[in-house]
Amino acid sequence: MQSLIRLKHISAGYDHKTVLEDINLTVLEHDFLGIIGPNGGGKTTLVKLILGLLSPVSGTIHFYQEGKEVSEISMGYLPQYTTIDKKFPISVYDVVLSGLNKQKSLFKPFTKEHHERTRAVIARMGLEGLEQRPIGQLSGGQLQRALLGRALVSQPQVLILDEPNTYIDKRFEKHLYELLKEINQEHAIILVSHDINTVLHNAKTVACVNHILDYRSHTEVTEEWIEAFFNR
Repeated sequence: MQSLIRLKHISAGYDHKTVLEDINLTVLEHDFLGIIGPNGGGKTTLVKLILGLLSPVSGTIHFYQEGKEVSEISMGYLPQYTTIDKKFPISVYDVVLSGLNKQKSLFKPFTKEHHERTRAVIARMGLEGLEQRPIGQLSGGQLQRALLGRALVSQPQVLILDEPNTYIDKRFEKHLYELLKEINQEHAIILVSHDINTVLHNAKTVACVNHILDYRSHTEVTEEWIEAFFNR
């Protein structure tokens, strides 16, 4: 498989405090990378670097498309804490459609294809019949599916999910990961989670982050390796 993202000797931090040091990481096409680590270890900082929301202090980030280096690739993002105000009068349909804002001109309406893709993603998320329901009337699992649909509708090369279990119950959690396995056939996935067992059961590769980073195939992960990183 070809590379999509490469981080080379990345260091990063905030307010003159180093959070990540000498990070090397490669994300491949159709990869399912699980990122684990203790609180404060740098998981969210790593995601911000990949998304371009934070610039590294040193090192380089490279993106690739069909084996050639490019300036950027398309990424869908499901944040840990949504900025959507549940009291804001926006429907499920408009939440998912908003994921296509970057694919249209600021002063032009959404195209017929945009609406077709939105309807298809809503169906895939199991939200048919709820298109016009205000998000304030959704359950936690329904809202998470709507937000996942928003991240997915732009057909990104990489889908990044930060603690996607937030606000959902165990019953829907199983369905969510079945859906992610299906999505992974078309898109690379980066999953950040404090739930180590969930990561080990779903990811193809696992990165442990605690200021430094090491990663390996999920079949090579051991309890000793995880404990060493969490307790370093």
